[in-house]
Amino acid sequence: MFIDPILFKFEVFVVVCLGLIVGSFLNMVIYRLKNGGKLALDRSRCTKCKKELGILDLIPVLSFLLLKGRCRYCKKKISWQYPIVELATGIIFVFIFLNTELLKNNIPILGGSSSLIIFAFSALVTAALIIIFVYDLKYYLIPDIVLTPSIVISVLFFLVLATLGGSYPLLSNLLGALIFSGFFFFQYAISKGKWVGGGDIKLGLLLGFVLGWKLSILALILAYVSGSIIALTLIALKKKTRK
Repeated sequence: MFIDPILFKFEVFVVVCLGLIVGSFLNMVIYRLKNGGKLALDRSRCTKCKKELGILDLIPVLSFLLLKGRCRYCKKKISWQYPIVELATGIIFVFIFLNTELLKNNIPILGGSSSLIIFAFSALVTAALIIIFVYDLKYYLIPDIVLTPSIVISVLFFLVLATLGGSYPLLSNLLGALIFSGFFFFQYAISKGKWVGGGDIKLGLLLGFVLGWKLSILALILAYVSGSIIALTLIALKKKTRK
């Protein structure tokens, strides 16, 4: 199938911009989940001086660079979390877009609109996972208000695919959920909740159901291999000591 290179580049540009904007929104959600505030109605403010921010202060990544990482008003440092989350979301959205473009003819039930629907679902789940990851990294807690709706939406989405598509391998999703959540449940049981919590088990349900059983196994292997490499690197740099 012929793809207009100019149109394709424009689409990628739009997806990048969308990802940056969504990333900025995710930063706001992460902050307000912890510190309170309405997610949709309250204006954005500096987390230090509480000054209301203008449009020029809220341009994803660019505002951080132009302001040299400091608030325009109180001059205090802005967390690197903000541009990192924005950039990461933009990059991941492009990755999702490229993959859905490749897969759009492989799911016959939705015809030509399949790529858009799959992209929207994938972007939504990705956004939820970014919130969960950053929130857990900062506060050692998985926000159930984000996790539970993500599980429900994912189950409904794949049920629709299985119902309309007939041959869609829903069993793979169920096995993936069982493998991923079962792995975390095993750690929870033998450590009596010291290694992982109940939120990790539910997160395993989400990841496993979305990925399917093959990718779930691969994801677990990659997660622990990369985790081991990072831990060993920190030890080598004397930033972490062996217990």
